[in-house]
This record gives sequence, structure tokens and C-alpha cells, in this order.
Amino acid sequence: MSLSIRNQFPGTTVSVTTGEVMAAVKVRLGSGRELTAAVTVDAVRDLGLAEGSAVLALIKSTEVSLATGAVDGLSIRNRVPGTVVEVAFGGAMAGVRVAVADGELTAVVTAEAARELGLTAGTAVTALLKSTEVALATA
Repeated sequence: MSLSIRNQFPGTTVSVTTGEVMAAVKVRLGSGRELTAAVTVDAVRDLGLAEGSAVLALIKSTEVSLATGAVDGLSIRNRVPGTVVEVAFGGAMAGVRVAVADGELTAVVTAEAARELGLTAGTAVTALLKSTEVALATA
């Protein structure tokens, strides 16, 4: 199956913590970095997720925020350091390619934000990914 979601990272489930409706699923990527995905308990059951499950973490580029400074006092669990590879400016939006330990991450931010942050090739950034915006797929 082909997907329009640009950010796709293979990993292995290291823990599944279930609640009444939602579950927090920790996924270890190839670099050793862990991502947390918040998915429904039904999804955990339907996908057969358990410790050791092979998964693909999927994050839409429009759900990736970027920071150029210290990131403190946020509830966002997934903070991925990287370096900007390229910024493509459009009228209202900018596409930002970021090199990270597990490959490349794409973010779409407003052109105004990209300019205010001074995003250019070589800029160090932290990609912020809300756990509710990390989807999981299995083969």
C-alpha cells in the first residue's frame, strides 16, 4: 500500500499501556530513539500490538512542529533533534526537510514561521510530534 504520509519510520513496540479507551504505545526506532503513539484500545487489539511487534510509525508533515531553541514546559512527548536540509517556500506555507537519526522528517509550517525562525539548511531544530498524531501500521 502506498500512502501520502511522508514521515514513515519502522520500529518495534517496546510497551503498550492501555486505559479505558486509549493506549500509549512506545516504539523503538532503528536509532534507539523512542516515540510514543497514543492510539485507541480498539486499534491495539485490531493491530495485535504487543511488546516486540514490528510497526511503522506514521506522522503527517502538517502535524510536525519545529523549534530552534530550548523546549521546556510542554506536554509533547516526542522531541526529535535534527538539522534542516532544505526549506522550500510557497506563498503561505514552507516545506522543511530535516535530517534526523532515523532518516529524514518533513514538516510543513507557515512561511511566516519559517522566516521568523530563520530556517535554512544547517539550522539545528527539534521536531515536536504529539503522541496523538503518531499513527501506527503493521504489515
